[in-house]
Amino acid sequence: MTKTIFVLEDDHDISAVFDILLKNEGYTIESSSSFSELKELLKRQLPDLFILDVMLPDANGIDICKDLKQKEITKDIPVIMMSANARSKQMSIQAGADDYIAKPFDIKEVAEKIGRILAGGYKKAGAH
Repeated sequence: MTKTIFVLEDDHDISAVFDILLKNEGYTIESSSSFSELKELLKRQLPDLFILDVMLPDANGIDICKDLKQKEITKDIPVIMMSANARSKQMSIQAGADDYIAKPFDIKEVAEKIGRILAGGYKKAGAH
């Protein structure tokens, strides 16, 4: 069964890179550029993984992560946060993110990280 990934990223170039990369890896991708679009997607289906940007036009990705991790229906779905701001990593982990991608990122490393998480063979970011 194909795994579905929801990507919330307001930079259309980065979103397009994820779309191409992840489709080439065999995943189904649903992209949104705002939190309101993501909420609409969630009304139709749940993903196997969320990839969330921290800085968004209508919300803060860290707050979205906290919300997803507190809701019964989404709390067990892995979340990867991404940001160009180095300070966002610790805040993302504190919000419950399972992993973190620093921008700019290496496409191969991102694909490997996503593959590990979706296969269940990952160690949560910040875990010892």
